[in-house]
Amino acid sequence: MPVITYRDALNQALREEMQRDDRVFIMGEEVGVYQGAYKVSKGLLQEFGEMRVVDTPITELGFAGVGVGAAMVGLRPIIEFMTWNFALLALDQVVNSAAKMLYMSGGQYNIPIVFRGPNGAALQLSAQHSQAWESWLAHIPGLKVVAPGTPYDAKGLLKSAVRDENPVIVLEGEMLYNTKGEVPTEEYLIPLGKAALKHEGDHCSIITHGKMILVALQAAEQLAKDGIRVDVLDLLSIRPMDVEAIATTVRKTNRAVVLEEGWEVAGIGAQVVDYIQRECFDDLDAPVIRVHQMDVPMPYAKNLERAAKPDLPKTIAAVKKVMYLEQ
Repeated sequence: MPVITYRDALNQALREEMQRDDRVFIMGEEVGVYQGAYKVSKGLLQEFGEMRVVDTPITELGFAGVGVGAAMVGLRPIIEFMTWNFALLALDQVVNSAAKMLYMSGGQYNIPIVFRGPNGAALQLSAQHSQAWESWLAHIPGLKVVAPGTPYDAKGLLKSAVRDENPVIVLEGEMLYNTKGEVPTEEYLIPLGKAALKHEGDHCSIITHGKMILVALQAAEQLAKDGIRVDVLDLLSIRPMDVEAIATTVRKTNRAVVLEEGWEVAGIGAQVVDYIQRECFDDLDAPVIRVHQMDVPMPYAKNLERAAKPDLPKTIAAVKKVMYLEQ
């Protein structure tokens, strides 16, 4: 099986879906001539032309709105935001138009649109460019939200997102584009709303998503050296969330750590813990512990940024604490 980068997996998904359906087009800042800020759209302008790979001015609200209108009349737009931090300027169209149009039109208008781009912190991009957007967007009825953490998942989820009849948010980890993994040559889809068990154990469950899956898997390897076996559940889809998969792993291990990149208050982890206490309260042998970013805007200084982020040592410590191995 070929080993390719996360960005190339996304590129393959875009190319295959544009070849499959001529209603699919991509639009955003620098997606054409520059081939994408992170080179995800590399080669697409040359293959499909400027009518289907559309460079836009720096106007997120404008081209997001054009995308919504295009979806209303039967096209299938893929809107690339250079970063989800910039998408804040487009949230009126994402939240008030794309998410609500099917409902407000009494079912007359499906909005088959994908909004995608890098999410979360990179390295020393400071507070305004380091935010994790999952809980903001998953809060909105009418949006589907996915967060792939591997090249395999990135390709399969993006292809499913393009084919969905509803607005889908694809949150690509900003530090993941150069990461590598196995991706099949044959076509495959990953269904929206289904989690994946990435590592098996019976002592504790680590429930996570997006680029934190890499931290969780590293934690599983380190903990195994101490004889601690953990389940690692990758949510993949934030909305809809696979509550059955969450319940299955917690009932198996009786302990849970919820790991996420974002802030604590009203975070995705809070929603996961709510599901656990409703579905698995009598199965728990310990309170659920959350690992998340510190409750501060992301610092610029390298040492402070490192301290603010969720990481491997914090995850390992949480697992040991939930097992009563550390205080």
